Amino acid sequence: MCQLLGMNCNVPTDIVFSFEGFRRRAGLTDTHSDGFGIAFFEGKGVRIFRDEKPAAVSAVADCVKQYNIKSLNVIAHIRKATQGDVSIVNTHPFIREIWGENWVFAHNGNLKSLPDLSGCYCRPIGSTDSEAAFCYIADQLKKRFCQKPTEDEIFSIVQELTKELSQYGTFNFILSNGEWMIAHCSTNLHYITRQAPFGTVQRVDDDGVIDFTDYTTEADKVTLITTFPLTQNETWTKMEHGGFVFFKDGEKIREVHGVKKEMEDDGTLGAATH
Repeated sequence: MCQLLGMNCNVPTDIVFSFEGFRRRAGLTDTHSDGFGIAFFEGKGVRIFRDEKPAAVSAVADCVKQYNIKSLNVIAHIRKATQGDVSIVNTHPFIREIWGENWVFAHNGNLKSLPDLSGCYCRPIGSTDSEAAFCYIADQLKKRFCQKPTEDEIFSIVQELTKELSQYGTFNFILSNGEWMIAHCSTNLHYITRQAPFGTVQRVDDDGVIDFTDYTTEADKVTLITTFPLTQNETWTKMEHGGFVFFKDGEKIREVHGVKKEMEDDGTLGAATH
């Protein structure tokens, strides 16, 4: 299956350090080599980079490092295809308009069946179960609310729709509208919030080291969400199976607990590494 990476902050922040480790899992330290994508919210706009080539060797992925984009919300994905061919159209993250906003979605898992989309205004362009599931969520949100509801209402209806879709298979995902980020864990998803006092951290996938005190202020809060931890000297929180977390401005605002289970193999890096 695939791997996910999300970042939610209270100040515009670059994701280069984390992404450089994450992209190595697409062909070097792991086998998620069927394309990658990364989306940066910039105000109401979204800048998306995609490539059907492995992120570890992609020139498009190199551009992410060169641009050094700062954003409040970022979603990235490295793909190991289960449904749909290897192509740009099937590369996450996916984007749709909801209530005049850009919503971005990336999924790790495999849904063996989906509700009927024939009556939906929102249709998938590619052939993945992931995009079809996102279209179903987007269509249901628009049908139930003509105007943008409250954050509590959004969080509630996303949970309801997720539970409906989760009966068809594995459904880890990260979703954002540029104001907040919602994460749902079906099997494996971890997060960490970095805030003062900042320190030095080392990546899992290579020898990359950074001292965040050189790049932050005492007011900064940065939350990272990923399938498996990216660093080896920090304490990451493993989400519970069936759990939901709502992040805003780098903080965990709302949480719905699931069931605690041991780490499962999702076709990702071996347990000895993590």
